[in-house]
Amino acid sequence: MDNSLNMPFSNTETLPGSTILQSHGVVTGSTVRAKNVFKDIGAGLKNIVGGELKAYTELLQESRNEALFRMCSEAASRGANAVVNVRFATSSVAGGASELLAYGTAVTVQ
Repeated sequence: MDNSLNMPFSNTETLPGSTILQSHGVVTGSTVRAKNVFKDIGAGLKNIVGGELKAYTELLQESRNEALFRMCSEAASRGANAVVNVRFATSSVAGGASELLAYGTAVTVQ
């Protein structure tokens, strides 16, 4: 089983309760997702009446999870057992497609 599924990560410089023994450098994970035309139609209608765009909320959560999984997998492949200073970035790649990037510093903690 891939232990990166259970790898701890933090958006701070340390992992509370742990001591950083070694840094393995910056690790990244990204995914590019495109919107579904039917979700776009529903979102357009929702924009008229207001409210949460649940299809997009779900798409964003799936994208975050995939980017985090890929980042942690890269950290594990470098021998790390945690990631600190985790951040997210997004960018538009093409019409209707966006990238979600997770990045941080892979570390070995005790």
